[in-house]
Amino acid sequence: MLFRTTGADGLLPIVLLHGGGLSDWSWNPVVAALGQDYRAITPVIDGHGDDGATSFVSIEDSAAKLIAFIDEAYDGHVYVLGGLSIGAQIVAEALSLRRDIADYACIESAAVLPSKLSSALAVPACELSYPLIKKRWFSDMQAKALCVPEEDFDRYYRDSLRISKQSLVNILHSNASYRIKDSLRQTQARTLVAVGSREMQMMRISAEALHEAIPDSRLFVAQGMKHGELSLAHPDEYVHHLKMLFASK
Repeated sequence: MLFRTTGADGLLPIVLLHGGGLSDWSWNPVVAALGQDYRAITPVIDGHGDDGATSFVSIEDSAAKLIAFIDEAYDGHVYVLGGLSIGAQIVAEALSLRRDIADYACIESAAVLPSKLSSALAVPACELSYPLIKKRWFSDMQAKALCVPEEDFDRYYRDSLRISKQSLVNILHSNASYRIKDSLRQTQARTLVAVGSREMQMMRISAEALHEAIPDSRLFVAQGMKHGELSLAHPDEYVHHLKMLFASK
């Protein structure tokens, strides 16, 4: 896992983890909207982008690496821990492992209802889709489904070529089998749980389960939005809701 940083030392650290198939660049508009008051850390999750040579193992493995980084660089505590999709699952796992790791958290579009069928289909799905991700037309369809802005498509396509088959299998399997831990109920982070109203029912139910599990949380349903659309396509609105969270009592 690589860690990219924007902003001066001494500013409040905000860690933002990208979704599956994306990379740290997907947070650039959000980082810009945050302004100069924060130090933004945007990890590159194993198997993605510039860290494509490192195989993705699991959500739990990624959370352990994230915590190790925060321990070393920020004495075990950051201001905000946020993530999208598989990045949000990693955030949920980190919160469950370390109750005081962050003051605030944002979990956007995280699946926490394990699907045995989806997990079992990870390998055959990868066998079918892996050759296609090398095709520009297929990547274009995927980018639109992921709400990747048009100006970021070339970066998305280049990064999709770097994902190994093993990483893709592990990503699909880990995503489909992830379940929140009981210890998540002990987190001290005031948390925003966000989901799009146009996401699959399983995602909306997952958001409700996270909201119920995290004592100091608020649930935000982004009306008319698809999976990941809030942070990817509406960065100003995403930051607005973050700052509302900071101001809440």
